[in-house]
Amino acid sequence: MRQKDWRQSVVYQIYPKSFNDTTGDGQGDLRGIIEKLDYLQFLGVDYLWLTPIYDSPMNDNGYDIRDYYKVNTQFGSDEDLRDLIDEAHKRNLKIMLDIVINHTSTEHHWFQEARKSKDNPYRDYYFFKSSSDGPPTNWESKFGGNAWAYDEVTDEYYLHLFDITQADLNWENESVRHALYDIVNYWIDFGVDGFRFDVINLISKGEFRDSEKVGKEFYTDGPHVHEFLHEMNQHTFGNRDMMTVGEMSSTTIDHCIQYTHPERQELRSVFNFHHLKVDYQNGEKWTNQKFDLLQLKDILMKWQMGIYEGGGWNAIFWCNHDQPRVVSRFGTDKDDVLRERSAKTLAIVLHLLQGTPYIYQGEEIGMTDPHFTSIDQYRDVESLNAYQMLIDSGLDDEAALEILSQKSRDNSRTPMQWNANEHAGFTTGTPWIDVAKNYRHINVASAINNPDSIFYTYKTLIALRHQKEIITYGNIVPRYMEHAQLFVYERQYKGERWLVIANMTNQKAQLPSDIERNGAVIIQNGQLLDDYLEPYATIVMSIEN
Repeated sequence: MRQKDWRQSVVYQIYPKSFNDTTGDGQGDLRGIIEKLDYLQFLGVDYLWLTPIYDSPMNDNGYDIRDYYKVNTQFGSDEDLRDLIDEAHKRNLKIMLDIVINHTSTEHHWFQEARKSKDNPYRDYYFFKSSSDGPPTNWESKFGGNAWAYDEVTDEYYLHLFDITQADLNWENESVRHALYDIVNYWIDFGVDGFRFDVINLISKGEFRDSEKVGKEFYTDGPHVHEFLHEMNQHTFGNRDMMTVGEMSSTTIDHCIQYTHPERQELRSVFNFHHLKVDYQNGEKWTNQKFDLLQLKDILMKWQMGIYEGGGWNAIFWCNHDQPRVVSRFGTDKDDVLRERSAKTLAIVLHLLQGTPYIYQGEEIGMTDPHFTSIDQYRDVESLNAYQMLIDSGLDDEAALEILSQKSRDNSRTPMQWNANEHAGFTTGTPWIDVAKNYRHINVASAINNPDSIFYTYKTLIALRHQKEIITYGNIVPRYMEHAQLFVYERQYKGERWLVIANMTNQKAQLPSDIERNGAVIIQNGQLLDDYLEPYATIVMSIEN
């Protein structure tokens, strides 16, 4: 049974550059996605989210857009995209585009015009500030260094919250907003079915003054952000049945309820990342810190209950193109039996939460971090900057690489592992980034041929979401939150009650003496041995009231 409510959907994220190469140039392309649509249909997902495919100098892998109206030639042509949309629709799959409207590439013609003179009408499309004493504020770029770059042509600084080649747009300018709405409408008319809006809660800047932190308080969930999103909704997708999700940086539950409550007419759902900072050390990403399970449970449950009670809607996910592989991060990739079991447990725990699940390419077969051993293997601008920062702070090469091996965005960007052939079947050429060495036994072909593989756990979970209303609409009740090994919660809906019991560690876990054990098993991974649950084992039961 296919779902009728968009909230029963499951989204599969594709990083086109690393998905499937049909030209032999070592980079994935749109034709490569078309080749794999039957596979994605078999998995059972509903939407395919493509990271940016627009014309770009690719300083930030496409999140630096040079021309919103052109398909990047390294991925293909407009005709290739039309074919992809048509072929996806034939298989009941829908296409979501990733769009970046907080900033543009400095090669975008708006910015090129803006820097010609202070009187140019495009000048106010961006944030240019005069300062005789260095950068106008002490705000930090999310990629390191100050967030202001000096423009020699006009003797002013421009704001870039990300890379120096990504200049922030001034949403206070009505002309900017309507130019962006025109872009969104162009792609709606082109035939896409939804959008993922990159760092969308940063579009409204507040005061421009020095910060006691790094500047976040002046641009995160800014003063006009809800007004802007409602306006965009009304001018673009608001009267259409489209999937929309906003990436929210350092946000709050209250804001996310506002972003997604249907009556407010802003977005359908939001990403937040609080649960993916539980392996940061005092808020610092670039450390060799292991994750805190109690903190992970606490954050997930607070967001689950808060969003549910407030009438909003959340995206739920472990992985994406900016995060390490979850099986390496919160499970284990040191032992293949435990890798498979931990990957299944992580899948079950996430997919039985309320919200829209996102699966990142390769997650469904348990792909791992590549564990690169040389800085030469890394490609990501953030990782290269972080490496230099770590070296400058006094760490040696080995220590810096150990941190990158745990935290780099490149961990998720290695090529999709399709089979045991050379380069994992991704390309006949030389891949743009190295393939993980374990591809000969971790690949799609192997997974599909094994009925007990991680792949079929994901396929089962997707089918359950389509079929069982309790997963979409039921409330959530955290249980045993102080247990050091178990993640336990209930789902409740119309008199039905499901109990999820997961051992999130590589050691046997003793069950609480009062926990229910006699329900009908819905899905199981690993065994209950007397009073103990095996390492990384999970049992989901339907419990009679």
